[in-house]
Amino acid sequence: MYKRFYGLKEKPFTLLPDPRFLYMGHQHSVAYAMLEYGLTNQAGFSVIVGDVGCGKTTLIRHLLNEVENGITVGLMSSMHNSYGRLLQWVMMAFDQPYRNKSDIELFDDFVDFIISEYAQGRRTVLIVDEAQNLQISTLEELRMLSNINADQDQVIQLILVGQPQLGDMLKRPELEQFAQRVAVDYYLSAFTEEETVEYIHHRVVCAGQPSKLFSDVACSQVYQASRGTPRLINIICDTALVYGYAGNKAVIDEEIIQNVIEDKTQTGIIRLTTGEETGIARAAGQESASLQSSRT
Repeated sequence: MYKRFYGLKEKPFTLLPDPRFLYMGHQHSVAYAMLEYGLTNQAGFSVIVGDVGCGKTTLIRHLLNEVENGITVGLMSSMHNSYGRLLQWVMMAFDQPYRNKSDIELFDDFVDFIISEYAQGRRTVLIVDEAQNLQISTLEELRMLSNINADQDQVIQLILVGQPQLGDMLKRPELEQFAQRVAVDYYLSAFTEEETVEYIHHRVVCAGQPSKLFSDVACSQVYQASRGTPRLINIICDTALVYGYAGNKAVIDEEIIQNVIEDKTQTGIIRLTTGEETGIARAAGQESASLQSSRT
């Protein structure tokens, strides 16, 4: 509804993970470089962990778009133990037959598949998104799959992407063997304030509008409320465009953002940092700094 009013070709702040809109802040650049390093150096396991809404899935989608022709990739993005057995999910990820077969048959078929890929000079990579939903027993099954090797090459590589609970699980004593096989791991954190401002302008430009739709002050307010989390940034900015359209505002300013934050806070569905909370946190930080100064 607001696209024509703001001269946009498409919505700039959709919640769907779209790699076309990917903004590479420092954290995302390093995380992507680690993934590339893991692929290039045939790491058995690579693990990317990050908070909810930090852009992990978008990063993976970008990786899939850039992957080399000599790599066969399978993506498991909604695996849950109550919906089927691991080997069924793995075979489905690689578009291989998985129905009405025992685990032994599935395992035998999977070994044949990856060895066939290897014989054709192709490496096989399995990406597991939302891996924090896996049980410890399932992670152990994945470790066992990684034992399928040929000569000196790793014929199956695994990339696990998930929320902080995944990192906590991998630190448990019963998963020590798994953790020792993780060659690449990285924690993806939220944007800084400067990156948040650049992220907002970047997505607007990608959507077809070269002019600034959001004032810098408004962008800073978005950062304070979202704490730099991309998904929350998108929610606030998309709603702000609706408010701006309704109010016939050519530029999204701090007043519009403040109205969005107040309305979103009142609904209680998503957790945003209000101006009052920001002020309290700022005051606490200043008090702490003052105490440290008086002690030195």
